[in-house]
Amino acid sequence: MTETLPACYNVSIVSPNQFWKTDKVSKTELPILAFQIAFVAVLSCLFSTIYKHLHQTRLISQISVGFLLTPPLLGRFTPIFEFIFPVNGIVNVEVLSHIGLIYYAFLSGLEMNLNTILHMKKKPATITIVGIIFPILVAPCLYALFRKVYGHTMMFPLEESTNNTYILWSLILTVTSFPVVAHTLSELKLLYTGLGKAALTAAMIGDTYGWILFTLFVPFSTNGKGAIYTVPCTLIFIVVCIFVVRPIIQWFIDRKADKDEWNDNQLLFIIMGVLACSCISDFLGAHAIVGAFVFGLILPHGRFAELVMSISDDFVGGFLVPLFFTGTGMRLMLAAIFSQQSWPFIVVIILLLCALKILSTLIVTLFFGMRIRDGLTLGLILNNKGAMALIMLNIAWDRTIFSVPTYAVITSAVLLMTIVVSPIINVVYKPRQRFEQNKLKTIQKLRVDAELRIISCVHNTRQAASMISIVECFNATRVSPIHVFALYLVELTGRAAALVAAHIGKPSSQPGEQNLTRSQEELESIHNAFDALGEAYDAIRVETLNVVSSYTTIHEDIYHSADEKRTSLILLPFHKQLTLEGTLEVTSVIYKDINQNVMQGAPCSVGIFVDHDFGLVPKRNLHVRVVFVGGPDDREALAIAWRMAGCSGTQLSVVRILLLGEAAEAEADASVHDETQGILSAVIDTEKQKELDDEYINTFRLTGVHNNDSISYSEIDVHSGEDIPAILNEIEKFGCDLYIVGQGNCRNSKVFSNLLEWCECLELGVIGDILVSNNFGSRSSVLVVQQYGYGGIDFRNNLNKKDTNNDMFKSIV
Repeated sequence: MTETLPACYNVSIVSPNQFWKTDKVSKTELPILAFQIAFVAVLSCLFSTIYKHLHQTRLISQISVGFLLTPPLLGRFTPIFEFIFPVNGIVNVEVLSHIGLIYYAFLSGLEMNLNTILHMKKKPATITIVGIIFPILVAPCLYALFRKVYGHTMMFPLEESTNNTYILWSLILTVTSFPVVAHTLSELKLLYTGLGKAALTAAMIGDTYGWILFTLFVPFSTNGKGAIYTVPCTLIFIVVCIFVVRPIIQWFIDRKADKDEWNDNQLLFIIMGVLACSCISDFLGAHAIVGAFVFGLILPHGRFAELVMSISDDFVGGFLVPLFFTGTGMRLMLAAIFSQQSWPFIVVIILLLCALKILSTLIVTLFFGMRIRDGLTLGLILNNKGAMALIMLNIAWDRTIFSVPTYAVITSAVLLMTIVVSPIINVVYKPRQRFEQNKLKTIQKLRVDAELRIISCVHNTRQAASMISIVECFNATRVSPIHVFALYLVELTGRAAALVAAHIGKPSSQPGEQNLTRSQEELESIHNAFDALGEAYDAIRVETLNVVSSYTTIHEDIYHSADEKRTSLILLPFHKQLTLEGTLEVTSVIYKDINQNVMQGAPCSVGIFVDHDFGLVPKRNLHVRVVFVGGPDDREALAIAWRMAGCSGTQLSVVRILLLGEAAEAEADASVHDETQGILSAVIDTEKQKELDDEYINTFRLTGVHNNDSISYSEIDVHSGEDIPAILNEIEKFGCDLYIVGQGNCRNSKVFSNLLEWCECLELGVIGDILVSNNFGSRSSVLVVQQYGYGGIDFRNNLNKKDTNNDMFKSIV
């Protein structure tokens, strides 16, 4: 394990004239290779699960597998190591891992769009350039200091001081990994903040410059004087690929895609192209990954790139690439550092290596007037290292440019840079800070002459149309305008950087379907629909944004967007949509989970809109009905309806349900709602809520009903829970276009607590769930509202109860 010299392997040959045909491949070599792949893949997934809470990338988990096999750990047991990686299986693993690395470089080129990079702004470009120049100037001094501090030992001798070592040492410290940065920002929920956008843009430029530096300078460290011929030939190869090969390939792929003749089997030609370009660049003296990267760069981006990555990413990223990065961890000998008496000084040098890009970024950000905290955070994010740094490390190891101590020091610095970013930012920058309570985050407390700011979340074009139809009803005027932020929610799957890069800014306006992925086409359609809303109404401003995140945590992105935009209402689409038969069917169960997650900790009021072809309803003859029972949610619902009643032609009828007798009995235990996100904790006082309800209703009747003939008010007495579905049936007979009801989270009464157990959709509450039930048969759209300031309901506590009572609930309805 501690040997660094190349080893020779004995291989049995069937025929001397056919040296590539070894003896009994299926019996001797294939089982070993399969076991090694399975071992690395399973442990990588295990470490990835462990590191998930620390927001570490898959790269760190894959390196951890290799480090597990070093002498201080499992590597000290020679039988175990030789069982996992026997000598006769090393060659096969090396070949397969390098094939995976080549294809990984191809996917990196495929996800990078030069059109986006060439139109970058001055600020991120300056940050990136300084972040490259400063380490190049200072890193050689730190290397010389390291050689002087480390000294000379017989056990771990240093390499001879050469220019090759200086070149690779410096280049490794300059690169920034765009995929790792995109993953880090997404995990920390900083992707759509101003700081996140600046970091993402700078990382994309830095990754591009990293490939340029790799192509120009690495040949000098590996080929010596031969690099004089290697670099020009490689540049000519790149120019030919871009200006000759690219138009031909793009014409062929576009023609196949337009005629729907493209199929998965034709991806074999893509793989052949990857290997061919890799062989050419390797023959010219450059690394094989340069050709693979260029081939990915010249292929059509958009829908075709999305197809290729969706098919191949799991296999390449899950099985082949981990083999390569595991080797990086296996070569990390920390004993070479800590066996020296001067190890404290070496640790200081490692920390200085980590600080170079942070210091350079901090200086530039101060020049641009950014806060020190933002500058440090940006420097930390851009200090993320990825595949490019590890590839150069492996080149230095394979060519014996780095000795064991040098490799250990620079690898430790690279890993430390990447590992500590997320924990430090979580502590220092606090991206998940608590939201401050503000009365403007509810529509009830919003001033009459204040701007209403709404976030409208959509997953597709159909939901965008329904959201536009409900926003139109909010009575936008010049005195009280509306600012709508349309959030297109995109699930983050596969290669994070590719999807994030595709959604930086607005979609491309270039002709041709191949320029846009499906999600980009959806975004363009949504953008056009909301733009039309802004053009139709002078008092409505519209901004279309996109959120690319994992569905399990996308609610946090919505939180931060609402807090940053200072919105008073988040509109969410219901997880069911209307079919041709007139019933509601589930579109996606995950949409329901997203809605429930948003309602549990939103920094403003939330509304879930259930659409029954509301867009077809004429807005100049709209009938809105509010079913008012009591509580903050119902007051918020009435506030929204009251605002809508200001539109000419809109009729508003408010039906207040008065709970009497058994229905009015409060729960024995006080309802205490503890908000886990830390918004606030409050004990709901039933009597206090009744006083607030009466006060608000009296104000509504005095200033609304008496001054507007289109507004009506009535009251209905309810004595038991069984009366509520029957009363709703009676109310439905009068008909309306839109119901607006409160979710009822804070209603402290037995009747609603019992009815809630029967609800199929807990996020709608009792009244809302009944109104949207297919058994109820209503054709009216429903808007269910939850007011900010009283916490969100814990949906998990009720999930086990609803199934047993579902049939009883249907019979009552």
